[in-house]
Amino acid sequence: MKTLDFSFDLPQRLIAQYPPEKRGQSRLLILDRATGKFSHSAAAALPEILCGGNFLGADGQKPLLVFNNSKVRKARLFARSSVSGAPVEFLLLEKMEIRSEYPVTGLCAQDCWKVMTKRAKRVFRRKRESDGNDFIFYDNGGNKIASAAIAGMQDDYLLLGFDRIINDEWLDKYGHIPLPPYIKRADDSADAQRYQTVYAKEYGSAAAPTAGLHFTREMLDSISQAGIESAFVTLHAGLGTFLPVRSVNIEDHVMHRETFIIGEQDALKIEKAKAQGRRIIAVGTTSVRALESAWKDGMLKRGESDTAIFIYPGYKFKVADAVFTNFHTPESTLLMLVCAFAGRELILDTYAEAVREEYRFFSYGDAMLIH
Repeated sequence: MKTLDFSFDLPQRLIAQYPPEKRGQSRLLILDRATGKFSHSAAAALPEILCGGNFLGADGQKPLLVFNNSKVRKARLFARSSVSGAPVEFLLLEKMEIRSEYPVTGLCAQDCWKVMTKRAKRVFRRKRESDGNDFIFYDNGGNKIASAAIAGMQDDYLLLGFDRIINDEWLDKYGHIPLPPYIKRADDSADAQRYQTVYAKEYGSAAAPTAGLHFTREMLDSISQAGIESAFVTLHAGLGTFLPVRSVNIEDHVMHRETFIIGEQDALKIEKAKAQGRRIIAVGTTSVRALESAWKDGMLKRGESDTAIFIYPGYKFKVADAVFTNFHTPESTLLMLVCAFAGRELILDTYAEAVREEYRFFSYGDAMLIH
């Protein structure tokens, strides 16, 4: 299969730049993959929809929803080069082991992170040529808050050694929400709440599990009151989730590994529901990937694991019976996953319907329920 087979036309005006005025006000396109029919509803109607016949088990049992409770880090940092004074933007991906103390620059590293930045190889080459390239980080008032030096490269990503510990408390104070590049604006104070699910618990994601952004606490209460159980997994969204597919043939694309965690009680809930023939509804593609990665011989692997699973057409799903998700970017692994779930032609036809009906697309956009 070719990457271009997963392309579609999308007017720029339909790419949501802001979330809806109130959480939970999004539209919902429902796709029945068995009949190929779709219908239009609202995300707020989900508790009622899930009590309908399409989502009940063979004995009328209600489904189980599985959410990803990973929390987005304020992992976007702005600095200036100490050599040129030029502004530089970094996206912190994961903490690494400290392997050196950078004697050339005199910076004694207390923390080391793998980071994404534009033209990383060029920045690294310049560092070697100039015998040092430090970066200075400032707060909104212009006060210096940290320094960092290049420790090396891993694949296409820089390793930065910081002169202080960079933890989630520090990032909450000085970092920025890592809005995706198709949102053509700077993050604002509202994004700290709106680009985070209401049930987010475990810090670690560099991108939001955006299907969960539609859920309000009131919706979750309504779901519970309707007798629908919920379970939680944790998959920290990183490069495996949001990096584009650059290969001509999709089979040549290599996913980056991401960490996921499944606790004992949640695993038992999911296994029991599956054994009872209840429908498992995965909220978001990250939940799908965690479930499908952990499932073996009728059981889920407990504890912390990592996955580089790449789901594209031809994949046989083992756990998820329905997927609640956003509309995804052209030629992305996320679009390929939902095409594997419902069929490429049917998904692209449904996306064309969403364009005709002027649904809002991507992270802050509207939702789909595929069953």
